[in-house]
Amino acid sequence: MKLSRRNIRESAFLIIYERSFGNYELDELFELARESENIQINDDVIKTVRGVFEHLDELDNIISHFSQKRSLERIPKVNLSILRLAIYEAKYSENVPVNVAISEAVAITEKYAFETDAKFVNGALGAYSKSEGITADA
Repeated sequence: MKLSRRNIRESAFLIIYERSFGNYELDELFELARESENIQINDDVIKTVRGVFEHLDELDNIISHFSQKRSLERIPKVNLSILRLAIYEAKYSENVPVNVAISEAVAITEKYAFETDAKFVNGALGAYSKSEGITADA
């Protein structure tokens, strides 16, 4: 099934977020997603989700570094899931420019969280991109 990059991203986010509520096997979550009417799934979604969890320790270290006022445990699960996905995309997806990863992360945050959360996510991702020397037009 062909999905837009936005649909891939949102479906991946929903699966990543769902896993934050229990240590489910990824294959189990993919199967549940296939049964859901709210989550579209294809090979790109699976690849993205697996990539996030393969690099989870590194992603969480980056998030911890740029969220000095909040420990990982104090970041709402929705925000943490979005940050993990966005940093993974910015760092490992060659076809996703960092400015797109950031703006899409903010859009997901605005849809699933609070306005103040969008500011937090945008700030953390902006600080990350600056520290890596990544420009908005990279």
